[in-house]
Amino acid sequence: MKLAVFDCDGTLVDGQADVLWSMAEAFRRADHPAPEPALVRAMVGLSLPVAIRTLASDADQSTRAAIVEHYKHAFRTRREQGLLNEPLYDGIAELLHALHADGWSLAVATGKSDRGLAACLAGHGLTELFVSLQTADRHPSKPHPAMLEAALFEAGAQADEAVMIGDTSFDMQMARAANVRAIGVDWGYHPVDELFAAGADVVARSVAALGEELGIES
Repeated sequence: MKLAVFDCDGTLVDGQADVLWSMAEAFRRADHPAPEPALVRAMVGLSLPVAIRTLASDADQSTRAAIVEHYKHAFRTRREQGLLNEPLYDGIAELLHALHADGWSLAVATGKSDRGLAACLAGHGLTELFVSLQTADRHPSKPHPAMLEAALFEAGAQADEAVMIGDTSFDMQMARAANVRAIGVDWGYHPVDELFAAGADVVARSVAALGEELGIES
């Protein structure tokens, strides 16, 4: 058994523009000062309510709750209007198909919602490659290991048969909490030094390098 669990935003797809736009719109609708884009990028990967608690730490609970709902509405509306742009990083589709062909089981553990993840994977024609999809709708926020533990259970894999692949320190910390090997990628939201500090065993500098780390030749 070999199980590769991927984060989504910043690892499989580049949705930064939509995240930043939706966050700014959510804060605007709540009539609360918007955080700097760098702060928003640093929170990507956390469940939305957890991220908002940090980004709007000076707001009261009702305002934070309103920002969460405004963000969901803004993001959903953007998708319904055909404006959402979550392109796969170059080479990711090919890597996923190669891993699948090589006998790997594939899973996702993400701060996205069930609806958001399903739409993202379906839009890229990748849904059928994955045996387990874990989202913030059903689990505590990263770095809690619940999503990763659920993926292990659904795939029938042991921790020492799996690897967690992600672009944030939250992914690396989650992997450590679940006793799973942690591989960082440097094309996402958190810098390489933060990934290593959070417990990354290795950080892939390209999709080809990630494939080599997993035994897939480019």
